[in-house]
Amino acid sequence: MSRPLTDQELHNLAMNIVGKELETRGFEFLAVNSQLKKHPQFVCIDKSNNQFFVIVKASEITEKPIGYDVVWMETFKAHARKQNSKVLFAGVGLGSKKNKLQRPLLNEEYLLQYDGIERLDVELN
Repeated sequence: MSRPLTDQELHNLAMNIVGKELETRGFEFLAVNSQLKKHPQFVCIDKSNNQFFVIVKASEITEKPIGYDVVWMETFKAHARKQNSKVLFAGVGLGSKKNKLQRPLLNEEYLLQYDGIERLDVELN
């Protein structure tokens, strides 16, 4: 019998989804951090050698786009500025195929809410 994914498994699944898109876009990975609550999840560079910090947030499926904590993100963007990096955010909603409000089950199909990668402005306002 299948069981719901753990927090770490849910996070890893979201990272795999975002990682594949980054690869498709031609990014090169410098570092990957799959540990929960450690940011960024990916440090990568584009074809022009611009460095990016990528934040991945796994969440339940919602009616609205998956967002981030604005106050926390301002602190993180300040860190990115110091590192001469740009910030990308990807919210990934995952749900069980049988009930979108429940976690996906191990080794079973799942529902996906994913609007792609969002570039966040790190310049000072």
